[in-house]
Amino acid sequence: MHLASELPFNKCFNLLFISSILLNSVAFSAEALNDSASAAESLPSLNLASEITLSGLSSGAYMAGQYHQAFAEEVSGVAMLAAGPVYCAQNNLQQAIGHCMANPQSAPDLAAIEQTLTMLREQGLLAPLTAVVKSRVWILNGSADQTVLPQVGMALANQYANWLTPAQLNIVSDQPFAHHFPTDQPDLTPCDKSESPFLATCGYDAAGKFLSHLLNKTLTRAAVPSGQLYQLNQHQLAPASQGQLAEFGYAYIPAACQQGSLCQLHVSFHGCRQDASQIGAAYVTKTGLNAYADANQLVMLYPQVEKSTLNPFGCWDWWGYSGANYLSKEGAQLTAVKQLIDALR
Repeated sequence: MHLASELPFNKCFNLLFISSILLNSVAFSAEALNDSASAAESLPSLNLASEITLSGLSSGAYMAGQYHQAFAEEVSGVAMLAAGPVYCAQNNLQQAIGHCMANPQSAPDLAAIEQTLTMLREQGLLAPLTAVVKSRVWILNGSADQTVLPQVGMALANQYANWLTPAQLNIVSDQPFAHHFPTDQPDLTPCDKSESPFLATCGYDAAGKFLSHLLNKTLTRAAVPSGQLYQLNQHQLAPASQGQLAEFGYAYIPAACQQGSLCQLHVSFHGCRQDASQIGAAYVTKTGLNAYADANQLVMLYPQVEKSTLNPFGCWDWWGYSGANYLSKEGAQLTAVKQLIDALR
């Protein structure tokens, strides 16, 4: 997210516009990623299980939660890192800044949010609660996070605690992480810093921990990658992605999955300032997820949101910039991602 925490709307918008100019200077990094990924035309036919799992960081965590609420019938688990409750912003940027990020007075209104979710469920615009409660959920908020404060992350934990049993829900709130995706990989950013590419060396394998919880088994990881990173033309595979998602997304496909073995899809949503136009291959190669894909027949899908004047940080929509219905099954970005997932099946 990385928005200013206490700016009025007009100043915040101006900040976003200025940032759109500054961030264009790093757009070249996506070219190297595209060169290293196989073209969309060579995407193999996949044999994917009906249920998927999700994860995301920051705005990507908000997006993962929104996808879970919209399409829970097909989601068996979701991991959310460094985010607040689903629909925290309630279609209001000022609400997002005031109660869903770094304001010390942040107090997300879970009762009001639940009232809206219930209404949308009754209208068929979200999955029924009976589907949501079948999932396994993993939530992490670092105690040193100054972008999404721990109290905001705890509101997300409380929201899901109202829906799930303790055995289904794993809450991690005791780690001194800044605002990033913590890993046990070397040579990333320091664990106490929130800096691009927002992937940190913490001696903590978040990818392995949340995948093991979501899949409800202990997972191993491959020492040497054996899969292939594919470039996906999101605009061709998902017509609704035009104007919402970047032209290209990415999928990491293990060798066994390329050869037709039954595999499970995991969708990982990058955070703000983490799309390929800004940090190249970092998010799709350095979270640690791909090593688990190789060892456990998991296909990793990395959709990419479109960076624009209204969205210069490349954030997934969790406050309403794509339309007031961003939370529902009819939301532009949720529709696009659903089409992309269906196209892989």
